[in-house]
This record gives sequence, structure tokens and C-alpha cells, in this order.
Amino acid sequence: MSATDESIPRPQGGKANGKRQNTQAAAVHETIRAQGEQELRRTAPALLWSAIAAGMSMSFSMLAIGLLKAHLPDNDTGLLISSFGYTIGFMVIIFARQQLFTENTVTAVLPLMSEPRLFKLLYLLRLWSVVLIGNLIGVAISAYVILSMPLFDAQTHGVFIALGEKVMSNDPGQMFAKGVIAGWMIATMVWLIPAAGHAKIWVILIITYLIGLGGFTHIVVGSTEVLYLVFDGKASLGDYLMSFALPTLLGNVVGGTFIFALISHAQIRSDK
Repeated sequence: MSATDESIPRPQGGKANGKRQNTQAAAVHETIRAQGEQELRRTAPALLWSAIAAGMSMSFSMLAIGLLKAHLPDNDTGLLISSFGYTIGFMVIIFARQQLFTENTVTAVLPLMSEPRLFKLLYLLRLWSVVLIGNLIGVAISAYVILSMPLFDAQTHGVFIALGEKVMSNDPGQMFAKGVIAGWMIATMVWLIPAAGHAKIWVILIITYLIGLGGFTHIVVGSTEVLYLVFDGKASLGDYLMSFALPTLLGNVVGGTFIFALISHAQIRSDK
């Protein structure tokens, strides 16, 4: 236990401990709500450029998974190790403070839930639209560049194709259901980070690793892999939009906003 931890008063008894836990939860809620207020006030160009950068950074996840798979056996051990590659893009985006759509399903929603106003709803829709478009532009650029430039051998190219085909093996119902879990887990990560302190990297690593290992669908990560298929001619743009993007996007929003954010806000509101 650190000196800082020892300086924190330790209330005795169940009621005191419960009050302290409620206070800590409220502090996390307020931190995320304040961050959301700042995001809602940012200009559209600033949001767009940050979102494009995030989309391009997210391609590191596909690159890391593909490169690891290309040098690992195709078995359970290879899967367990290569899934760590999924975490790379998220760590880059979070530490670089770039705009990722699924983070905003919690952060930017809490201000609206705390003070429901039409203008806040409009700001939220503007934020979601700009960030999502920017993220998809970024992943499209990355997928095209990775495919077009002479960067990797045929074996690694085949691994990237296999990643996209694995995502597209899900039907729309599975895309939605797995998207709900992914959105919920990303929202959980956003909620934990303010209280994580120096353990922030472990929170990001563990949660995003589980998303990758479980094959849960994420609108930005998955778009890199599926658009790689589209640009290679192995899938159509219609397949991408109807079979992957729409059900996954809906699932991510439901999991992040209507399940996690709503329940977390309801907890704090009930305590108050």
C-alpha cells in the first residue's frame, strides 16, 4: 500500500463503506461527464481530423494480429498470442487522445443523460456523425495503403484476407449480438480508466484483448479488415455496409449507450 493510499480515510462499517463507494462512483461519473462536455464543444474540423487519425491508428490492430498470425502456428496457442495484437490500436488511440466512435457512446452521452436538452442531443448527433465518418475515412485509407503498397509477402497478405473473411463469416444477427458485447466492454473500459491511475494500460490491455480473443465485432477495427477484402475484390461495398457495418454499428451503440451508460447513470441518479 502506498503512502497516498494510507492517507485516505478508511470509513468503518457497512453504511460508511457503502457511502464511500457511492462517492467514488459519482466521482468517476462526473469525470467522464466533464470530458463529454468538452468533446461536445469541440469544433467539427478538430473532431474530424482527430477521428481520421484514430481510424488510421486503428489499422495497427489488424497489422499486429496479421503479423503475429503469419509467424505463429494455426492452433489455440497461436490464437491466444496473436489476439494481443488487437490491443495495439486501442492503446495508440487512447494515449494519443484521438477520437474513437465507441468511446463516445459513453463519454458524450452522459452530459445528455445528466441534463436532457434538445441542443445537447443535436451536439451529440453531430459528434457521433463526424467521429464515425472520420474513423471510417481513416480505416479506408489505411486498408487501401496496406493492400496497395509492396509492404508484405503473399503469406501475410493471405492472413489479412483471412481476418476479413472470418469477420464476414458472421451473419447480421451475429454481427449485432457480438457488437453489443464489444460496445459494452469498450464502455466498461472508458468507465474504469479514470480510476485506474498507473494501471490504465492494464485496463486497456485486458479488456481489448478479450474483445479480440472473443471475436466480438467492433465497427472501426472490423472495418479495416473488411475494407481490405473490399479493396482486394473479395467482397462488395454492399456486403460491407449491409452485412457488417450497419448491424455492428447498431450493436456497438446499444451495448455502449443503452446498456452500460444508461445503467451507470441510473445508478448515480438513484444514489442522489
